[in-house]
Amino acid sequence: MNYEHLSQYYRGKKVFLTGHTGFKGSWLLYWLHLLGAEVKGYALAPVHENDLYNCINGGSLCSSVIANIMDRERLAKEITSFQPDFIFHLAAQPLVRLSYEIPSETFAVNAVGTAHVLDAVRLLPNPCATVLITTDKVYENKEWHFPYREVDQLGGYDPYSASKACAELLIGSYRNSFFNPAAYDSHQKAIASARAGNVIGGGDWAKDRIIPDIVRALQSDDVITVRNPKSVRPWQHVLEPLSGYLHLGAKLIDNPVKYSRSYNFGPFAEDNLTVQELAEQAIAYWGSGRYETPVLTEQPHEAGLLKLDISLAMNELHWKPKYDARTAIAKTLEWYKTFTNAPTEIAAQTKETILAYAK
Repeated sequence: MNYEHLSQYYRGKKVFLTGHTGFKGSWLLYWLHLLGAEVKGYALAPVHENDLYNCINGGSLCSSVIANIMDRERLAKEITSFQPDFIFHLAAQPLVRLSYEIPSETFAVNAVGTAHVLDAVRLLPNPCATVLITTDKVYENKEWHFPYREVDQLGGYDPYSASKACAELLIGSYRNSFFNPAAYDSHQKAIASARAGNVIGGGDWAKDRIIPDIVRALQSDDVITVRNPKSVRPWQHVLEPLSGYLHLGAKLIDNPVKYSRSYNFGPFAEDNLTVQELAEQAIAYWGSGRYETPVLTEQPHEAGLLKLDISLAMNELHWKPKYDARTAIAKTLEWYKTFTNAPTEIAAQTKETILAYAK
């Protein structure tokens, strides 16, 4: 679906977006605004002054509610009073390494927070298509070269991954118990989950993420520390999974029974780079910089190899990636270069990036 096709589904529609102040949420907020949707956002305040949400003046693009996803009554009130046509649930504790420091909070936000959203959906009197975002890390990672399919076993070594696997189990339970596709005519709620991860793009300043860490080092002419140089990840530009979420939401309108399930969104299986290769590509695009791979001890476990099978999304949703990993890196570094050299132009550049991708 191109921009015009997607706009037929979202123009003039009410979209409730959790996590709208976050990295992915801000990009999706801007895209929905360009599509002509009426957006109501629900999230915590932006963490960093330079977060994308602030760069694009996100508060002017939606009705913004700054609140916690754990406030079940407030969330339910905001959703039910809005009566959305679509819900995109992105609010989360999204960091693997941080999940080792705050494990119980991570499980609460990512699993129980998802239950709070679905509880509110139960109260809606109107039809609603709901897309709940988890991660590529929901699978029991066996560190093998086979890409994971949607039917593969869920699991998680670290608290973040396990919390998102819990969210997937929870989504499946609510779908079976309260929003069963076989009974759609009675409840009129379509429920799907989207699994994507290792997303890169402009406006992300989170700690312990590879691109923000690289950019901070490049901006200050420091050495980039590459923790796991040989780890392979399915790197993708942020607009890739977001386009998948929008495709999925539209398909839930076309056929809510067929598409109420889980889908993987990622790059083609052969398009994977190591962390070291990503750092080298970033340095090459920036035009300067250097990295080191120190021997680190007593580090929390992080997956070494992870690939997704995106055949289902390609065959059923007619979605496929547009950018390979190297293009994604170039597009990402282009945003940060603009921010560094001409910050007043960043909102316009972000808009142009979305429109160019959506053609």
